[in-house]
Amino acid sequence: MKNPSASMLVIGDEILSGRTRESNMHFLAIELSKVGIDLKEIRIVKDYRPAIISAVRKLSTSFDYVFTSGGIGPTHDDITSECMAEAFNCKIDINIDAKKILEEYYLGLGKDLNSARLRMARIPEGAKLIKNSVSAAPGFSIENVHVMAGVPKIFQAMVLSILKTLKRGRPNISKTLKLLLAEGDIADLLKKTVADYPNLSIGSYPFVKSGKYGVDIVINGDSSELIDQFISTLESKIKKLKGEDLT
Repeated sequence: MKNPSASMLVIGDEILSGRTRESNMHFLAIELSKVGIDLKEIRIVKDYRPAIISAVRKLSTSFDYVFTSGGIGPTHDDITSECMAEAFNCKIDINIDAKKILEEYYLGLGKDLNSARLRMARIPEGAKLIKNSVSAAPGFSIENVHVMAGVPKIFQAMVLSILKTLKRGRPNISKTLKLLLAEGDIADLLKKTVADYPNLSIGSYPFVKSGKYGVDIVINGDSSELIDQFISTLESKIKKLKGEDLT
């Protein structure tokens, strides 16, 4: 059975300007890999309504799941919720359940649920809330799009919450073969070997350590046995080619 596919939409001027280092995509990729959801594409857009709407419409029709981060806070530039409502042609208003969550949270802090904070309770009609165990303000799921905060700690909590509800596939397994020789020395041999393993995803990543060239061959797939078979085959071919074990 084919694994579900996914994409990620990162929203925020601060990411594109370089002011904020993006870490959410790294966390999401790891967690999706664990549960057998294949992350196929990541896009980053500005806090610009047409760009957000266009991107989410395209991604939602191209992948089984879309995960977004950023733009659901209390300030003027947090426009993601409105964009999701427009993208799916639905109304947006104060969600009663979201408002109650925020009221209880801020009451516990001894603070008022002012108009700015109340903006975080504006949820597109028909959307389901995503629990926020860190700062209460919920994310939400609309159609196949899961809308979450950009703050890493909150994003991570929301991802772990929503993944429990999604259809999963076969977890991804990754192994690395480290070779102490230049990438160009084995490029042709690697190409021919890879062709015999269409069900594996194989990448070649060169490095230099202590003045010596090397290459990491990273193999990904859902079968540990098949990965081990590929590694054994490649090692044997390299040994035969060079007349010695170079691993």
